[in-house]
Amino acid sequence: MAKTTLDKMLNRHDKLIHSEAMKVVSHTQREKEEWVLHTLMVAGCETPFKFRRTQKYKSLAGARVNMTYYSDVEQVAGFDVDIFKIVRIKRA
Repeated sequence: MAKTTLDKMLNRHDKLIHSEAMKVVSHTQREKEEWVLHTLMVAGCETPFKFRRTQKYKSLAGARVNMTYYSDVEQVAGFDVDIFKIVRIKRA
């Protein structure tokens, strides 16, 4: 059976996690220089999911999405905050 792009990514990068049909509770978008920073909160998880793109998207609030992501730490006001960085996201 032929491997999909997702399977190849997951095999190549052992820290990547893939989740399907996750319900988005909140989706915020804010501009920072030439990027638009997106932050998602999903049902059943208290850690934010973040990614950036060059333009705004239609809101994903209430939608189900498939995401490929990895765990990371971000410094906010001198404190370490756990986040998930999204590598790939698609509506389910």
